[in-house]
Amino acid sequence: MKQNAELFFNRELSWLRFNTRVLDEASNTKIPLLERLKFIAIYGTNLDEFYMVRVAGLKRLYLAGITDCGADKLTPLQQLSEIRSYLHKEKHKLEKSFEEISLSLVKENLSFKTFDELKVEQKKYLRNFFYSYLYPVIVPIIVDSTHPFPHLNNLSFAMAIKLKDANHKIKYGMVRISRMLPRFIEANDGVYIPIEMVVGEFIGEVFEGCEVVSYTSFRITRNADMEIEEEEADDFMELMTEGLKARKKGEIVRLEVGKNEDKSLLEFITNHIKIQPEDIYEYSIPLNLSTLWQIIGSKKFAHLTLPSFNAKTLPPLNNNVDIFSAIDSSDIALFHPYESFDPIVNFIQSAAKDPDVYSIRMTLYRAGKNSPIIKALSEAAENNKQVTALVELKARFDEENNLYWAKALETAGAHVIYGIPGLKVHAKIALVIKKVGKEFKKYVHLSTGNYNTATAKIYTDISYFTSNEDIANDAVKLFHTLSTGYAHQLKLDSLFVAPTQIKPKLLSLIREETKHGKDGHIILKANSIVDVDIIEALYEASKAGVKIDMIIRGICCLKPKISGVSDNIRVISIIGKYLEHARIYYFKHSSPQIYFASADLMPRNLEKRVEIMTPVSHKSIAEKLFGILKLQLEDNTQAHELQENGKYIKLTPENNNAINSQNEYENYINALFNASIKSQDTKAKKLVKRMMGES
Repeated sequence: MKQNAELFFNRELSWLRFNTRVLDEASNTKIPLLERLKFIAIYGTNLDEFYMVRVAGLKRLYLAGITDCGADKLTPLQQLSEIRSYLHKEKHKLEKSFEEISLSLVKENLSFKTFDELKVEQKKYLRNFFYSYLYPVIVPIIVDSTHPFPHLNNLSFAMAIKLKDANHKIKYGMVRISRMLPRFIEANDGVYIPIEMVVGEFIGEVFEGCEVVSYTSFRITRNADMEIEEEEADDFMELMTEGLKARKKGEIVRLEVGKNEDKSLLEFITNHIKIQPEDIYEYSIPLNLSTLWQIIGSKKFAHLTLPSFNAKTLPPLNNNVDIFSAIDSSDIALFHPYESFDPIVNFIQSAAKDPDVYSIRMTLYRAGKNSPIIKALSEAAENNKQVTALVELKARFDEENNLYWAKALETAGAHVIYGIPGLKVHAKIALVIKKVGKEFKKYVHLSTGNYNTATAKIYTDISYFTSNEDIANDAVKLFHTLSTGYAHQLKLDSLFVAPTQIKPKLLSLIREETKHGKDGHIILKANSIVDVDIIEALYEASKAGVKIDMIIRGICCLKPKISGVSDNIRVISIIGKYLEHARIYYFKHSSPQIYFASADLMPRNLEKRVEIMTPVSHKSIAEKLFGILKLQLEDNTQAHELQENGKYIKLTPENNNAINSQNEYENYINALFNASIKSQDTKAKKLVKRMMGES
C-alpha cells in the first residue's frame, strides 16, 4: 500500500491527546479529590519527559536540517509548531482544573494559600520555619558582572528576584531551591504554602541592605536524551556514567515561569537563558506538578483518595505452596496488580535459598529501589549459585539506578551483562535451573512488565510461569545469546523475539486473519501503535471485513472509521486507577489464538529492541486473557473512543449499565478469593461467570 499521509495520525500529537485524557480525569467528579489531583501530577510528570526527549529530539532534527517525515508527512518544524500551539492552549485547561480542585479541597480542610492570606500566628510560624530550615540551605545569588548567572541542572527549580538597594538602584538576584526541600510548607493543619512564597517573604533579610521589589519562581527543562556511541566504548559502565553527567548540561528546551505582572523578571531570566519564546510557559498555578505527590501521599488525607486494593494470591500459589511444585503441576498466569506480585518475588527468593537450584538468569529493565529481587539474586550469588543478570543500562531515566544495581550484583559475585550494543533489552524473562533427581529441570517466568515491586502495584501486567520444555529450551538459548551479544540474529522455536521474529509473526497473523473476511476478528491491546507496516496490514484486514478491536492506552497513529479503509476498526483508550500496561494480542483463527508480549506495536520495540512474544496454548490461561480483553472492550466508564479526526470521546453508560473494567476486575478477584461463587452473593456469581466466559 502506498503511504497516504491522510491515513496516519502524527506520533507526537497522538501522545499529547493521551496526556490530555490523563488531564481530563482531573475533572472527573466521580472520583475523590486527591485522586483528581493525582492525575494533574501524572500529567505534569508525563509532560516533563515529553519535552526532555521528544521535543528535544525534534529540535535537534530541525537544527540539523533534517526534514525527513514520518507516515503523516509532518516535518520536525511543523511538529514543533503544532506541539507548542497545543500545549499553550491546554495550559488554561490545566490551570482551571487545578483551581477547581483547590477550591473543593477547602471544604475538606485542605487548602493552598498565599502568604498574605495567612493569619498572624501562621506567618510567625513560617518565619521561624524559614530561619530554622530554609535559611541554612537555600543559595542566594546576586547576578552582576562579578557574579554570573549560574548553571542550572535539568528540572532545576529556582526563584528570580528583583531588588532595590539603599541607593534605589535596581538589582537582580536568584535563589536556588534544593530538591531535598518540601515543595509545600504546612503553615498549620491542612494549610499549605508554596515554598517560593515563604522564601520570597523573608529573602530580603538575606540580601542585606536590599528591599525585595518582586519575585517569581521558574523551572528549566533540558534535553535529557543521551546519545551513546556504543561501538567506540571500551567500558560501557563508564560511558553511561559520563552520559548521565552530560544530561545535566543538555541544551535548555523549555522554561516554566510563575505569572507575575512585573515582566522585568521574565526579561531577566531570558537574558541569561537561551530559549525560544514559544517554549516559555507562564503559569498561575504552582510549578513542578509532580511534587503534588507530597499532598496526595499525606496519610492524614487518605480519605480523599480511592481505597487501595489488596492484591490477592489465589490458588494454586496460596497457602505457602512450594512454587516449583505448583509450576510442575500446571502453567500459571497472573494479572497484576489485581493478583499479587509476591509469587514472582517468591520465585526468585526460593531459587536463591533452594540448595538444588544451580542457576538463576534474568533480565532487569526497571528494577526500582530497594528491590527484594536484586537482594535475592545477590544472596544467591554469595551462596555460589550461578547468577546471570542482564541489567539494561540504557533504560531511560533508570540508568543511574541500574548502574547501582549492576555494581551491587557484580560485587556479590553475579555475572552481569550490560545490555547489547545497538539494541535495548526490553524482554522480561527469568530462568531457574534446578536439579530434580538426576536431571536438571528448567522453570521460566515471562512477563509484559518489569521486575519492579513498586510499579507492579499500579501497572496492569501479565505474568506467566511454565516448565514447558520447549519454552525453557528457548529461554536457555536466549540467555546464551545475550551473553555472547549476537541477539541481532536470534530466532527461537516456541517463543518469538524481536528484532527478528515478532513483527513478521504479527504481520503473518494479521494477513491470515484477513483471509477469513467478515468472519475474522482481531483484538490488540497495547500501550501504543506506530508501526506503519502493522497499521497498513490492519487497514487491509479491515477492507476485507475483519472486525478489529484495539485497546491502545497511549499513542495511536492508526486512523479508525475511515470509509473504505478502516470502517471495521474500533480504538479505545482506558485511563483509570491503574496504568494499562499489558500487551495481549488475539487472532480468532490462529492456533493458538492468544499471545502476550513485552513489545508494543512500535518500530523501536519491533526493530530496535530485544523483546519476547509468548503464544498461549494453555486453554484456561488463554480463556483468562481473552476474558480480560472482552471485559475491557465492554468498558463504558473509563474508556475513550478514538474518532477519525483524532479526538477521543469518553464513553458513557446507557440504561444505568455502568462498566468500569478496572473496578469489575477488582470485584472479580475478590469474588474468587472469597469463594463467593459458592455463596448466595448473586452479583458475585454473575460476575465470575461472565469473566469465565459462561452464559
